Amino acid sequence: MSTLLEAWRHRPTHRRVWALAVPMILSNLTVPLVALVDSTVAGHLPQTQDLGAVAVGSAIYALPVWSLGFLRMGTTGFAAQAEGAGDRAALRTVQVQALLLAAVLGVAVGLLMLPLLPWLIGQMHATPALAERGQGYVQLRLLGLPAALLNYALAGWFIGAQRAGTTLALLLVANLVNIALNLLFVLGFGWGVPGIALASACGEWCGALYGLWRARRAVQGWPGSVDWQALRGWAHWRPLLMVNRDIFIRTLALEGVFFSISLLGARLGDATVAANALLLNGLMLTAFGLDGLANAVEALCGHAIGARDAQALRRALVVAGGWSLLGSIGFALLFAGGGPLFVDLQTSLPEVRAVAYHALPWLAALPVVAVWSYLLDGLFIGATRGREMRDGMLLAVALFALLAWAARGWGNDGLWLAFLAFMAVRGAGLGWIAWRLRRRDAWIAPLPHLREAA
Repeated sequence: MSTLLEAWRHRPTHRRVWALAVPMILSNLTVPLVALVDSTVAGHLPQTQDLGAVAVGSAIYALPVWSLGFLRMGTTGFAAQAEGAGDRAALRTVQVQALLLAAVLGVAVGLLMLPLLPWLIGQMHATPALAERGQGYVQLRLLGLPAALLNYALAGWFIGAQRAGTTLALLLVANLVNIALNLLFVLGFGWGVPGIALASACGEWCGALYGLWRARRAVQGWPGSVDWQALRGWAHWRPLLMVNRDIFIRTLALEGVFFSISLLGARLGDATVAANALLLNGLMLTAFGLDGLANAVEALCGHAIGARDAQALRRALVVAGGWSLLGSIGFALLFAGGGPLFVDLQTSLPEVRAVAYHALPWLAALPVVAVWSYLLDGLFIGATRGREMRDGMLLAVALFALLAWAARGWGNDGLWLAFLAFMAVRGAGLGWIAWRLRRRDAWIAPLPHLREAA
């Protein structure tokens, strides 16, 4: 207990945690801004198919962007460890590797998506007019896919290098350009849905170009250089690719759980699936705040591991964990006391409200249960231990599937019980793995991927 109190009382760590967390919380809040601006502009166009095309097209475009989010998480850990080790050459190498991987995946996945678009649009059961406009929207948005993935890589590198403010600036540039060009292309030039898509793609490219400029400035004057000869070898790429592979699998498993909630909720009725969607918006609201602290854990724990500083690692976890717990309690009290208002603001349908009111106790319990998985995700990302994250997630998903089947007779309460247990086991599983690694003194260990990059 005295060790925990000593760590909590370390004021410099508090300052470092919030210096990273605040920009990331603000960055997280910008994530839905592009879709919100696009849908708002489309909502003022004369044809209902315009808004539908943007909604359908945005959902399809989000598939590759969301699935390749490992580019951000995988890059953060390697950059943070290189920063902690004071290895500027390795930090340069991580930057180059992440950007090259993002560029290649952006072009390759974009080209693969083009022939799949008619089939994907068809799965939405859209009318011919909506399908045509939606397909045109996605085709133009795919022009910005390489930039979107470059932004992931840049954001991950800036967080790992403890320059979270630059990540916020990058996203603000992309979003402000998107807003300005939406007004110009749609309201000024009258380009309609194609103008909305082009504005978003241009915004992503402006953000990427700004990020590349800031990344170049960041490394100017640093000692060391990128070993381009070594980059042609598998040894330099294997650690990054393996971590990204494991995070990709983990992310697909997590999305499978959220898809299952929608699927199983739909079987319980339209009101149930709608109510659950509204309540899960509360989880997203919680994640916006608590993920900022988890991002701080990624950077600070990765830095401590790179520096082989066990005390700094413990302090970062204790301080960020303490603030995360306080934040989760705040969200729990918010949903417990203001849950009905939160539901009423989102819907006026009596049948949906009734289902949502009944499930509010589950939502109120969720922040305190889920917070530990967010925090420990940050630790494992900073430590570049993607395999352990993957295994912990697969264990939690297996339990969710088992409980969802066993509690199928309990209706929506059974579904929420399974989801709450999923979150609990997700955090507990990572906690158990972290404890075992600590027992073996494996957290502060030699860094083979940095040796390979040297």
